[in-house]
Amino acid sequence: MTALKYAPLALLLATAPAAHAAEQNFPTKPVRLIVTTSAGSGVDYFARVLGPGLTELYRQQVIVENRPGAGGLIGASTIATATPDGYTIGIASTAHVVAPLLQLKPPYRPLEDFTPISLLTSIPAVVVATGAINVRSVQELIALAKSRPGQLNFASLGDGTAAHLQAEVFNRAAGVKVVHVPFKTVGDSHAAILGGEVQYIVYLVPSAMPLVKSAKARALAVTSRTRSVALPDVPSIVEAGLPAAESEVLIGVVGPAKMPREIAARLHRDIATVLRKPDTRERFASQGGVPTPEVTADAYAAKLANEYTSYRKLIGELGLKAQ
Repeated sequence: MTALKYAPLALLLATAPAAHAAEQNFPTKPVRLIVTTSAGSGVDYFARVLGPGLTELYRQQVIVENRPGAGGLIGASTIATATPDGYTIGIASTAHVVAPLLQLKPPYRPLEDFTPISLLTSIPAVVVATGAINVRSVQELIALAKSRPGQLNFASLGDGTAAHLQAEVFNRAAGVKVVHVPFKTVGDSHAAILGGEVQYIVYLVPSAMPLVKSAKARALAVTSRTRSVALPDVPSIVEAGLPAAESEVLIGVVGPAKMPREIAARLHRDIATVLRKPDTRERFASQGGVPTPEVTADAYAAKLANEYTSYRKLIGELGLKAQ
């Protein structure tokens, strides 16, 4: 009886040094950093800041690998089905939690099938109006939309995309009735805004920057509580008088479920080291992001769960059907 009673403790003591050694030696080979979007996208940008930073720290190659397609499902499935040893991790953004909600048979569960490792940053969107309607504030845009119900259009990149959902958060907070016009590419939607065919967009800061710099469009507000470091002259949505429209996209690092706790903790610490570098802060700021090394893995997991719940509710309200 005594041997059985103390066997679990003995096993723990025997395995603890091995786990510690694995964490100390990690990594002993290249690490794959999966990106669910194409090269050159906003999400890809942050991966290409993080990858070289970890490579320098580890003296092992951290390879950024783009796996775009199916709204992010292909890349996320690659992460979810990888061996949970820390050598395959990936970037998660809004598509990570939204894409499965639009599938009748989703290939993964966004919360259960992953290990949240680190939140890199949160990116707000920016409300940009075409110069053709000559509005200078969010309140003027809302007043115009209410005076012409169903006559104003907003652009997005398709049902369930960040551009669509963040615009709908804005529309609901504003209480306006407007028409959704989806486009296949960012360039097509920008052309529609500049030409006055579409009246406004609510795009993430990196995607909206070309419009913000144009004389034919006007940035009205960023959808964060405070002003964006990339657009210090543009008011926050709170300053614009519409706090209910506050929304940001989480960009973080996840791994497969059941990763060893020690390896996940090592990755978290090392990512935080890269995030604290002045160069990282400067590069993130250019895209409207502020590094978040102080956010714990548990806090990141809670944020992901909250994002999933919020978007599931919104998708239901919009009547978007899974396919």
